Amino acid sequence: MDQIVIQGGHPLKGEIAISGAKNAALPLMAASLLSPAPLTLTNLPRLADISTMSKLLAQHGVRISETESAGQGCTMTFDAAAIDNTVAPYDLVRRMRASVLVLGPLVARFGEAKVSLPGGCAIGTRPVDLHIQGLGALGAEIELDGGYMTARAPKGLIGDKVVFPFVSVGATENIMMAACLAKGESVLTNAAREPEVTDLANCLVAMGAKIDGIGSDTLTIQGVDTLSAAEHRVVGDRIEAGTYAMAAAITGGELTLAGVPSDLLKAVFKILSQAGLVLEDTPDGTKVSVDAGGIRGVDVMTEPFPGFPTDLQAQIMAMMSVADGAAMITETIFENRFMHVPELSRMGANVNVHGASAMVRGVDRLTGAEVMATDLRASSSLVLAALAARGETVIRRVYHLDRGYERIEQKLAACGAVIERRPED
Repeated sequence: MDQIVIQGGHPLKGEIAISGAKNAALPLMAASLLSPAPLTLTNLPRLADISTMSKLLAQHGVRISETESAGQGCTMTFDAAAIDNTVAPYDLVRRMRASVLVLGPLVARFGEAKVSLPGGCAIGTRPVDLHIQGLGALGAEIELDGGYMTARAPKGLIGDKVVFPFVSVGATENIMMAACLAKGESVLTNAAREPEVTDLANCLVAMGAKIDGIGSDTLTIQGVDTLSAAEHRVVGDRIEAGTYAMAAAITGGELTLAGVPSDLLKAVFKILSQAGLVLEDTPDGTKVSVDAGGIRGVDVMTEPFPGFPTDLQAQIMAMMSVADGAAMITETIFENRFMHVPELSRMGANVNVHGASAMVRGVDRLTGAEVMATDLRASSSLVLAALAARGETVIRRVYHLDRGYERIEQKLAACGAVIERRPED
């Protein structure tokens, strides 16, 4: 198992190329199960979760070929013409919650699927109820037994109205994919509007799906008999971009973030501007620095898109820990997403948690310490804190980090960070 060691106090300067979004890539890969024709995805990030999803698809019978490319990202073609297995086993699904996204495509195309209840980061229950209810509304019969969901629709799915009682990205993606092959019209109400959902919808349309209302909270889908071959480029990772924007600020540096449109980060950039960050559009992205007054405390509440994303909550807490003033950070999406607080506190952060909110009072300086990553985004918050801290920080259990950030040490080192990966003692 590896650890990352950072010597803090070095301002970051340079350009960072933003990778393809993991949260877009995983449902796009699952969408390959909908069609007997190949789906080619470009700008796929090289991440542990991409490898896990590839293994899951391969055991279903998907033939996968990869095109070598220099630097970050890769191109992969998924050929699901000869699926010979509709069971997604626990050993693979437990590693990554997005594995549940094979459920809708499998039952829609083959009339049956058996998928293990998922795993992933320990940041809350994130129940699969909405996936089950949505597929049930389309006519699937679903049983829960022995830790597995077994879905059957031997005569095919039937289009209907699906109303999500609350916004769920994963459930929207799963039901949208299933509805593409259902008979008749499906209407998804209170659907998630995240850019990753839009990216999936655009890919499905390229494959021949008929979807109206893309980018809104109401999706109308006319089912088709089959989907065709397509090529699609994965959208840039707005969470990675937001993380590196805060890395520039917390170190007092200046970074140009290339490869992600600023319109995907409007809510984030609004908050960051209020916190003292200077954001300038460039031909290929955004240049980020911090004004002469330094970082200022601002209140933040996580919300579904287009609000401030929960996946950047831990990172902005790290930034607020060295801000001038105080900040109230409220988490409305997941009920157990403050596990990074004790680790930030070990570095000198002044954070008090009260239910779903955390009061952060800025300190003059953080101090390096040995800390442990508890989930993907918590691990990146510890990297940010370490970049700003005095002395050496050792971050353990960085396999979480490898699930969502491509070549993070190399990207940061190229911009002046003193960072290296070592085997744990």
